[in-house]
Amino acid sequence: MAGRAKAVQGGDDLVKGVRGLAQALGLEVREQFKVGRRLWGASRHIDVVLRNPKTGKTLGVECKYQETGGTAEEKIPTTIQDINAWPIDGLVVFAGVGFTENMRSFLISTGKAVEFEDLEPWLRLYFGLPLE
Repeated sequence: MAGRAKAVQGGDDLVKGVRGLAQALGLEVREQFKVGRRLWGASRHIDVVLRNPKTGKTLGVECKYQETGGTAEEKIPTTIQDINAWPIDGLVVFAGVGFTENMRSFLISTGKAVEFEDLEPWLRLYFGLPLE
């Protein structure tokens, strides 16, 4: 498969991995796309915005990486809620061994999250790309 997922080593690496996979699938990519403000006034940015140039279908992607237990996991429920305020569909892509099994289960149960290693088939289905 094009752009097969590789192990990522950090948050920036995860964003690069999402970008590389999306480009290999023929999708347009924008990073840190400003999409208004949060309730307390801070700018809201989407980590990665993907667009199918043939159909115009668009998806926002928040990238969450955690190597050890810590604060990234604590922010996940807020991230899921934030996605609901976007003017486009959204997804959390996560990676790293620091997420607890409970958080992994929560993420997957929302229908709004996928592990990086499972992203390619998810994107193929979402954007209507050929299945391999």
